[in-house]
Amino acid sequence: MATEIKVPALGESVTEATVAKWLKNVGDAVARDEPLVELETDKVTLEVNATAAGTLGDIAAPAGATVEVGGLLGTITEGAGGAAAKPAAKPAAASAPAAKPSAPAPAAKPAAAVQPLSPSVRKMVEETKVDPSTIAGSGKDGRLTKGDVIAALESKPAAAAAPAAPHKPRDLGPREERVKMTRLRKRIAERLKQAQNTAAMLTTFNEVDMTHVMALRESYKEHFEKRHGVKLGFMSFFVKACLAGLKELPAVNAEIDGDDIIYKNHYDIGVAVGTEQGLVVPVVRDADQMGFADIEKTINALGKKARDGKLSIEDLTGGTFTISNGGVYGSLLSTPILNPPQSGILGMHKIQQRPMAIGGKVEVRPMMYLALSYDHRIIDGREAVTFLVRVKEAIEDPQRLLLEV
Repeated sequence: MATEIKVPALGESVTEATVAKWLKNVGDAVARDEPLVELETDKVTLEVNATAAGTLGDIAAPAGATVEVGGLLGTITEGAGGAAAKPAAKPAAASAPAAKPSAPAPAAKPAAAVQPLSPSVRKMVEETKVDPSTIAGSGKDGRLTKGDVIAALESKPAAAAAPAAPHKPRDLGPREERVKMTRLRKRIAERLKQAQNTAAMLTTFNEVDMTHVMALRESYKEHFEKRHGVKLGFMSFFVKACLAGLKELPAVNAEIDGDDIIYKNHYDIGVAVGTEQGLVVPVVRDADQMGFADIEKTINALGKKARDGKLSIEDLTGGTFTISNGGVYGSLLSTPILNPPQSGILGMHKIQQRPMAIGGKVEVRPMMYLALSYDHRIIDGREAVTFLVRVKEAIEDPQRLLLEV
């Protein structure tokens, strides 16, 4: 008797996945609950375990295949070391749907008599590329008016967009190789392009003097680690600073939903993490209810899960605001892209010693550029600048974070 290996539920709104790789070969012995195959969705990579012991008898979906929830991946036959079933045949290419018969072209409207046009109407006709002979004039003696042209343009159905030509892979050079884009990388590309196409995205900048927060961290880092079992990093300070700004300026923590604005009275902060597979943004939930130690522990745990490929759907969804630290890679300044449907993202950068005018004198200070990208449809420039100033004030005077002032 064979046991089917099926695609499990993949999370909210996720209906399909790509088979990343099989961890067993046909004919291999399989133990119950042993990982058999890795699936890659547009959010996470997950393993499918065996629901019975036996032998991997058949692989119905090879590596690279796209599968849907509930779809058949393969089978397990009873008894270890059983005869291997023949591998599944490659799926046949889907036949192209029959072309629909083209609809008969609508009969052309009878052309209106040629008529003289006033200079203003002639200019509008030339600019809009309309045929004046197809428009009935409402002016004196049937003359065409600007209003007639405008009415004709408004009633004219929009031309259907021409279908995009199928992509034709280009020939490779002698020192090139082609690698299929992973589902995660495709999803990242789609979301970034979605943010650019949908939001009215702007970026505002400021710089922050890191002197005091670095001194505070240096003074207490050993005691902090001994007591809490985690290092005191800069990220917890920036999370706390952003929370102060989000509470004062709720639009930065909100999102647009159709014609509505959803204001969120919860603060779930996404922290961007770079992995070998691409950038992911796990979420620190209810960050406003956490202390510095809990924030650092949560960020460390999520970062480890991200690097190990163990993030769940729940880890990646529902964020209200995002922080991205390009400084760990040496970035001095950048314009971060929004993480839809969020309306704001803070970009941190490299700390660099720079000469600054302090009290009428030049001093060398550790400075960091900050960037806030925001959706101008919901966040005004005043709100964006004020938010960034609040973050700057909190980092330059970290006692404010402890006293919540």
